[in-house]
Amino acid sequence: MDQITFHHNTVLSDVHLLLPNSSHMMTRLNGVGQPVFISRFKILWSREESCDLGSPNRGEGLDCDTQEESRSRDETRSGTDGGVEPPLDEDGDLEVTRRHNLPERCTDRDMVHPVILSQAGEVEEEEEEEVEESRDLIKIEHTMATPLEDVGKQVWRGAFLLADLILSQPNTFKGATVLELGAGTGLTSVVMAMVAKMVYCTDVGEDLLSMCQKNVMLNKHFLEPTGGEVKVRQLDWLKHDFCINADEEFGWTEDEVADLYDNTAFIIAADVCYDDDLTDALFRTLYRICNQLHHPCTAYLSIEKRLNFTVRQMDVSCEAYDHFRHCLSELEEMKDGRTSFTVEQVSPNFPQCLQYERVELLELWKVTAAPI
Repeated sequence: MDQITFHHNTVLSDVHLLLPNSSHMMTRLNGVGQPVFISRFKILWSREESCDLGSPNRGEGLDCDTQEESRSRDETRSGTDGGVEPPLDEDGDLEVTRRHNLPERCTDRDMVHPVILSQAGEVEEEEEEEVEESRDLIKIEHTMATPLEDVGKQVWRGAFLLADLILSQPNTFKGATVLELGAGTGLTSVVMAMVAKMVYCTDVGEDLLSMCQKNVMLNKHFLEPTGGEVKVRQLDWLKHDFCINADEEFGWTEDEVADLYDNTAFIIAADVCYDDDLTDALFRTLYRICNQLHHPCTAYLSIEKRLNFTVRQMDVSCEAYDHFRHCLSELEEMKDGRTSFTVEQVSPNFPQCLQYERVELLELWKVTAAPI
């Protein structure tokens, strides 16, 4: 089980690809027979600051990626006109940017690695120092090397980018009601619940939702100090209403739907636009929900440009990203007399609070919906 078998339709997240292969051990098989792993992701708190997420100065002391470095990196990003300009060498070939070594000041931190579990699925006794540092570790169950339809069971860099925004600007989301669309493993919902009052963590598929619920329980120690709550619920973008059925494990109650419409202030979605049909469904769902909210709402959408060489175009392209930008433009231009939408790109000049490779192709977009 230590070796990953790749097929023609296998997809593997860079987050898992960069983890040491020798550390991977299966915890269990999920309901569809896929191996499930558990990984720990360390929050890079400042050495001088406490873990008070409500502090207005949270994030200013994070020392792995400063705001100045992020701003410098942002200046090299491609323009916002929707065109993709891949870096080319003097011969016209695609130039691949190599990952830089961590700066000297970051080498004293432990690298992210999976928790090693016994074959029976029981977690081994942790060392005393690890118990003391549990407040720094987000534990996430996930699969690896899945078919495209199961990519939600992996962890993606777009989720980390949204988590960085939340951890570095906690006062923005403090006490809010938040809806996450396409939550996947639930990592971003867990981080959001550290500051928000209520997070509706949504996706489809009983097996994925069960994994998401498990991840909420694994990280409940983050939620207890602030009283944040995460409710894992089913929300299918291809359907036009909520699954209101209190008898189902992940079904909605009428009170929950009413609370969502009455109080939702933020909607988030992390790297969920990789298929044009699903992207269309996402924007239809976003439009429909925003039109029924009783107050203005702000949506944050993260996405990673993925460059591919296509035989059809005989060139490097980023079709999923291009379609995402097209949908953003259509949403902003939509005039139905009920809701106005404003779209803007968010510069990632906020500190990096989780240890991952924040590449230049990661983007964050903000959509503001206000009743007319």
